[in-house]
Amino acid sequence: MFLKCSTRRKDGKEHRSWSIVESHRLGRSVVQRHVLYLGEINDSQRVAWQKAVAVFDEQDGQTRQCVLFPEDRPPPAGDTPAVQVRLDGLQLSRPRTWGACWLGDQLWRELQLDTFFAPRLWRSREGTDWEKVLRLLTLYRLLSPGSEWRLHRHWFGTTALADLLDVDERVAQDDTLYRGLDGLLTHKDALFTHLRGRWSDLFGSKFDVLLYDLTSTYFECDAPGDETDPRRFGYSRDKRSDCVQVIVALVVTPEGLPPAYEMLPGNTADKTTLRDMLKIIQKRYGRAERIWVMDRGVPTEAVLAQLRQSDPKVSYLLRTNLGADDPEWLWRCYTQLVFVEEAFRTLKGDLGLRPIFHHRSDRIEAHLFVAFLAYCLSITLRQRLKALAGGLMPRVAFEKLAALQLLDVRVPTTDGRELLLVRRTEPDRDVALLLARLNLTLPPQPPPRIGPAKTR
Repeated sequence: MFLKCSTRRKDGKEHRSWSIVESHRLGRSVVQRHVLYLGEINDSQRVAWQKAVAVFDEQDGQTRQCVLFPEDRPPPAGDTPAVQVRLDGLQLSRPRTWGACWLGDQLWRELQLDTFFAPRLWRSREGTDWEKVLRLLTLYRLLSPGSEWRLHRHWFGTTALADLLDVDERVAQDDTLYRGLDGLLTHKDALFTHLRGRWSDLFGSKFDVLLYDLTSTYFECDAPGDETDPRRFGYSRDKRSDCVQVIVALVVTPEGLPPAYEMLPGNTADKTTLRDMLKIIQKRYGRAERIWVMDRGVPTEAVLAQLRQSDPKVSYLLRTNLGADDPEWLWRCYTQLVFVEEAFRTLKGDLGLRPIFHHRSDRIEAHLFVAFLAYCLSITLRQRLKALAGGLMPRVAFEKLAALQLLDVRVPTTDGRELLLVRRTEPDRDVALLLARLNLTLPPQPPPRIGPAKTR
């Protein structure tokens, strides 16, 4: 990797632009790839042609205009202060994933979860912003799911989330991450109401057809002796009957948008869950003529009788109380259950819901809460992709944007200081096309900073 200067003449004057270039040997030839474009450094004696940049001075805490010149050329006289840099000492450091983190953060803001959680979670006396801790946990679950210990020891340092969230490594301390799970569940009902409103505003979503199903997720630990602990042995849909588990009941729309979920003890029978879920939906969203679609093993005759009294439209399997002249319509209602099964696959696969490593009941459910938030971001992106880039899945979109990296470009100055440029790599053609299809515009590059040279 080296610094490359390109020159061109225009209007009788010579212009120089600088780039960081990487060489690759392919067989007998060498191919050069531009890693970072630094721009033009104009050494004309005329002040009108000087290129000044806004530089933040870390010593006095102010932003000032400076003209950058390499050390082998004296800067011209002018009103703007000049800084001479030693280009032979230029270094690139701390490459970190930026694009996928930025997209996840955009989805968080699009659902207005920052404004929802900020006044509810507050800050600690030590200054910890718990909304940003929750955002970090959710983006980790969305992009690279694993344990909180892995997030603390490895993942946070490989990403640009410190830059995006304006935080430091203290937000990723293991005890901070665990404490960030506490107190989340009290906001569960308000969150569902908030999300329903956002999805209605963004996509015009309706919640008159609801799909209901259950799954299980397991723990690789000994069976707890506490009878109040939800971890129990039961029928395992994960083929892990040797492990204790909890049951997750999930309600989604045919688009996959989830208006409700509940965590239940691991030995809960499917047919005992529907009555309570109906009460939860009616409490949160009121009574309405909804069509419920579920497997035949879920509703009992007693629950069906209750449904006929409250919501006359109930459909399950090919046995239904709906009068329809078109049997194909009833079949289409039932086949929509694949969308709730797809939601379970996303939670267990892409979002790494299993296995769960927590032991406290409240943190077990908080873990599900974070996974649910990550699923909300994923399904929101899925809805946008469906309308603007049909066929592209959220996981592929995140993988493409992960190619955008953030780098620290450090250039020593001749007076013993250091110029720091935090720079984002430019998107290639595929990523640029994806951003255009999603109507997303990348933010401007951060301004340079100048301060004492850092010891490395």
